[in-house]
Amino acid sequence: MKKIVILDYGSGNLRSAERAVARVGADVTVTSDFDAALNADGLVVPGVGAFAACMSGLTSVRGEQIIGRRLAGGRPVLGICVGMQILFAKGVEHGITTEGCAEWPGTVERLHAPVIPHMGWNTVEAPADSVLFRGLDPATRFYFVHSYAVRHWQLEPDRFTPPLVTWSHHGEPFVAAVENGPLSAAQFHPEKSGDAGATLLTNWLTTV
Repeated sequence: MKKIVILDYGSGNLRSAERAVARVGADVTVTSDFDAALNADGLVVPGVGAFAACMSGLTSVRGEQIIGRRLAGGRPVLGICVGMQILFAKGVEHGITTEGCAEWPGTVERLHAPVIPHMGWNTVEAPADSVLFRGLDPATRFYFVHSYAVRHWQLEPDRFTPPLVTWSHHGEPFVAAVENGPLSAAQFHPEKSGDAGATLLTNWLTTV
């Protein structure tokens, strides 16, 4: 049984994430312990609320170091909602710019949509070779609740295998998920997405 840590840094649906990952057959621990998070088979970084507050909480437990060291060693990390957003270079909220973990270039900013927040069920457009969305019908819906997102993918192609980027649409296109070697992330909430979310988490566990 794979050992998964849900990183507790004061943000995120910790117990919902714990139940969802345990449901798909993992041994799950919720903790802020540096060594436990660093050495687990897989790490889940949830997040809700403001980008700046999440980054503050993350740095308070040296979460950015945990993520960076895990990825340097090829050890899987899954970001969820704001836990995905903080993986990008920066977030802009109410005119204030906050530096993120910068695992990917790009800016998290307010969606241009007639209704904000984007709350409820929505489809996604996943690449054909996606692992996270393997076995899921293109019409499958996932549960979103957010007002900010990455509206433009900025990582230029290079000699390495490019990340797989999944998109969704609310007023405009935005990044809904990314698969990039050991680093994966979803803007929606798998733990609130029923069987579809369980399938995605099961697929992620195959990479752990």
